[in-house]
Order: sequence, then C-alpha cells, then structure tokens
Amino acid sequence: MAHSQAPQGAEILHHEPKGFTDHFAYGFVKALRFVADSFFAKRYGHRAVVLETVAAVPGMVAGLLQHLKCLRHIRDDQGWIRELLDEAENERMHLMTFIEVAKPTWFERAVIMITQLIFYNVYFFLYLFSAKTAHRVVGYFEEEAVVSYSQYLEEIDAGRHANTEAPQIAIDYWNLAEDATLRDVVIAVRDDEAGHRDRNHYFANSLEAGDRPKGNSTLAHS
Repeated sequence: MAHSQAPQGAEILHHEPKGFTDHFAYGFVKALRFVADSFFAKRYGHRAVVLETVAAVPGMVAGLLQHLKCLRHIRDDQGWIRELLDEAENERMHLMTFIEVAKPTWFERAVIMITQLIFYNVYFFLYLFSAKTAHRVVGYFEEEAVVSYSQYLEEIDAGRHANTEAPQIAIDYWNLAEDATLRDVVIAVRDDEAGHRDRNHYFANSLEAGDRPKGNSTLAHS
C-alpha cells in the first residue's frame, strides 16, 4: 500500500489495484467520489450523512450472506460474521451522529432513502457473485472516507467550518469528554474508517488467496 500522512497522525493508505476486479472496484468508488464531490462540494456534514448511509450497508449484507453460507456448509465463521455486523453498527452510529451535526432537509433525507435502495441491491448482487470484489470496493470506499474526513478536519482547523459541540450520542458512543467538540468526533470517525479500510482489504486479500478470513473482535466498541 502507498502511504501518506493525514492531519492528527492518521495514515492515508492506498491499495494499488491489481487485475480487472481491483480496477473495477477502484473505478466504481472513484465514480461515487465524483458524484459526492459534485453534489456536496465542501458541505462535509451533509456529505457524511449520505455516505454513511451507503457505508452502513456492506457489513450487514456481507454478514447476512456469510451467515447463510456458514449454515449451508455447517461450519464456523471464525468470528468473521460478528465483525461484519459490528462494522455495520459502527457505520450506522456515524450516520446517527452526523444527522445531529448536519440536520438534513427532507430532500436530503429522500436522497438517503434512494441512495440506500440502489446501493443495497447493487452490493447484494456484487457480493453474491464476488465477495472478494465486494470487500475491495469497501476497502477503497473507506480509503476515500479517510481522505474526506481529513479534509473535513482541515476545514475545522482553518476556521472555515465551525467547531461546534459534539452531539451527546457521539460522546456516549466513543466515550468522549463531556466538553468534546466536532473536531474530536471527526477524528474518532476517521479512525473507525481507517480500521474498516484495512480490514476489508485484508478480507479481499484473504479471499483472493483462497483463505477464510478471521474476525477481529477488537474492532468492536463496548
């Protein structure tokens, strides 16, 4: 992976595409990024609301399909299903947090519903046909998420975006200080996304090698 440094110490890593499926996954995510940049520009709070709606889908879809696969093959999942479901819950909490920050309009809520409807079906069938490609898509998606949250942080640090109080839901979920700010929330969310990025690239690499991935319970929040 290529490395560069993001504000506040988070590494921006990039998995170089290898082969057709990797290039397909990377191109697909870059197309989504283009749409997000065109629609939201630097309205990072509103961008986060829509993108976290999408990000919360893969873990639940993958967990369901892996659960059914384990039932069919009558075998243990090695903790993989739990991690996938934890990822989905984590992304849902990101969404709930930025709902409080951005206060989306009814139009934006409609966009959320339509986006989720389309992406769920696309990802479901992608995972059915190629779980490896589906996890690679998420890995690249999370790479872009780390970049976006790093840019969000830069906007806050430059004073171009108000560093408001952290929503109580975020304070409770990440065990932040009671006087935590939006900046603290963005850092916590970006750290989560970096973890999902690395794990999904690991899942894709393991499947490509013909191995069964093992779950990592340390990613789950208590």
